[in-house]
Amino acid sequence: MPPKQLDEIRILQSLATEQPNPLSAGLDKKSALNIARIINGEDQKVAVAVKAALPQIARAIEWIAEALSAGGRLIYVGAGTSARIAVLDAVECPPTFNTRPGAVQFVVAGGTKALASAVESNEDSRSRGLREMRKKHPGKKDVVVGIAASGRTPFTVAAVEWARRRAARTIALTSNPDTPLEQAAELAIVVETGPEVVGGSTRMKAGSAQKMVLNMLSTGAMVRLGYVYGNLMVNLHHGNRKLIERSIRILQQCLSVPRSQAKQLLRTARNHVPAAIVMAKTGVSRAKAHQALNKARGHVGTAIRLAAAAMSRDR
Repeated sequence: MPPKQLDEIRILQSLATEQPNPLSAGLDKKSALNIARIINGEDQKVAVAVKAALPQIARAIEWIAEALSAGGRLIYVGAGTSARIAVLDAVECPPTFNTRPGAVQFVVAGGTKALASAVESNEDSRSRGLREMRKKHPGKKDVVVGIAASGRTPFTVAAVEWARRRAARTIALTSNPDTPLEQAAELAIVVETGPEVVGGSTRMKAGSAQKMVLNMLSTGAMVRLGYVYGNLMVNLHHGNRKLIERSIRILQQCLSVPRSQAKQLLRTARNHVPAAIVMAKTGVSRAKAHQALNKARGHVGTAIRLAAAAMSRDR
């Protein structure tokens, strides 16, 4: 075996996420209840590990909010479990926050077919990582987040390196410190989740940490952009009856009005919740509400202040 390959094997074996977990020793002889207790006990450590990375997460939130506000994109890149978790976060941004098309994207080793079946060999290819990231044409307006529990996935490292060379802001999300992915990125979010209950199965604690951090990044950025009013999901997309009902409830909560009034207001605003809120809070017309929202770049609180100021000037 070539010396370089031997070195790589030694490094991989030394990663905390690859170590055996003494707390789950003899797992195959445990009862179902004890297995659940062990997993639950280890899962409780994930939030504590994420907490230690909050300063870096906050910085990443600001970067992403600035990028999206300027018309840039948030692009996730990963392989295997990391990619699947990233895709889940990306595809839920449009229905949750009604983001513009293409605002949150993803690059997956093996393409979309890797979401339904394992094609893990693709993660070893640097050339494929470069090729797939090139297709996205990353630039200075964009933020690229590379996700890999090991921090060593060649596909992801190469993709992040390319994006950084093209002046995109780059973020690494890993579960191990001092890795090639951390070195490739401008900012590193390292969540040290330690050995897994099932040795090396980073879909467990490391995957849970990735889900938690990506939730923070996308949700935090959308809150900073004003797509959340108070703590209400006001910028949701109306794709089905459930979401229309949710819009009515949001208006009831936000405006302290009965259901019938909230329903009528939503109808007047043509199912646009932010416009309905601005109209109700300021008394402006639907057209004026949209003007204020456009000036505020969708920030509901700012749009309310702009519409109220315009009403005062018109009186």
